[in-house]
Amino acid sequence: MTTIKEIAQESGYSSATVSRLLNNDPSLSITADTKNKILEIANKLGYWKDHQEKKIRPTIALLYRVNHQEQLQDEYFTSLKQALISTVEHDALKMKTFYDVEDLIQNASSFQGFIGVVAGPIKDYSLKKLHEVLPNGVFVDTNPAPELFDSIRPNLVLTVKNAIDLFIKNGYDRIGFIGGWGQKHNDIQEFDVRTTKFADYMKARGKSTEWMFADGPFGVDNGYRLGKEVLAKCKDKLPQAFLIASDTLAVGVLQAFNEEKVNVPNDTAILSINNSNVVKYVSPPLSSYNINQQEMIDMALDMLTNLIIKHDWAHMDVSMNTNLVIRKSFVPKAK
Repeated sequence: MTTIKEIAQESGYSSATVSRLLNNDPSLSITADTKNKILEIANKLGYWKDHQEKKIRPTIALLYRVNHQEQLQDEYFTSLKQALISTVEHDALKMKTFYDVEDLIQNASSFQGFIGVVAGPIKDYSLKKLHEVLPNGVFVDTNPAPELFDSIRPNLVLTVKNAIDLFIKNGYDRIGFIGGWGQKHNDIQEFDVRTTKFADYMKARGKSTEWMFADGPFGVDNGYRLGKEVLAKCKDKLPQAFLIASDTLAVGVLQAFNEEKVNVPNDTAILSINNSNVVKYVSPPLSSYNINQQEMIDMALDMLTNLIIKHDWAHMDVSMNTNLVIRKSFVPKAK
């Protein structure tokens, strides 16, 4: 069994300092470099294998990047950020926020790991540089570099399948989809997983994919534009139901539908994704798949702690299931 004395001897610090760090003494004041060195030696000597009940309080960074183009879209990531800050404060952790990856790279030695909440693009070379200096990182909701960093994300693939199955079970045959672009990575515009899964699973269920509208950013204005496009193209053959890829798009679509006197859910039913605060107040209130942000944050911090204290910890890309919150835009038939 690895002892405090062995870690102290190899690290060059006193047994008292090592003990206070590994036992989370809140009054201990040491530099990040000192903390990193002691934890590195503890990892190398296998300390955590014999002390799995212990949890450390690492000094971490938050990499927070959003586009700041759409208030309601930003609300989702702002809420993630606030959930992380509240949890960090409750757990008496130390955290500093960075809005630029290059700044985090320059200050990497001050931290044992980072949490990433990212909606804006980051270049591959920056992510590789970040991994070289701060390899312990967990992204929440998205992961721009799954080959380098861990992540916890909502299971959007299962969400889309569930929505299609639910519509079919309720007798809907003409099912539409409204979505947006995927992430842009290294100047390559990727497809959004909700769009690709909708097309694949509709074909697997023997249903038509002709009512798919996926273009532009995940914002209210674009949802309004897509709603108008839907009405112009579908005319008197409006799909019986729509899955909309996000609440922000759904708010814009509802505006367009309401202007043209389309009655939701009588003329067409709507399911959305995110379950943000605004969906309770639109007309009609949206049935939406809830993404449990607090659970994602809690799991991200647990994953990050394990990465820090266990050098042989298996890397993970974890999917968390969503749950449907029923409101007036779609109410399933009683069983």
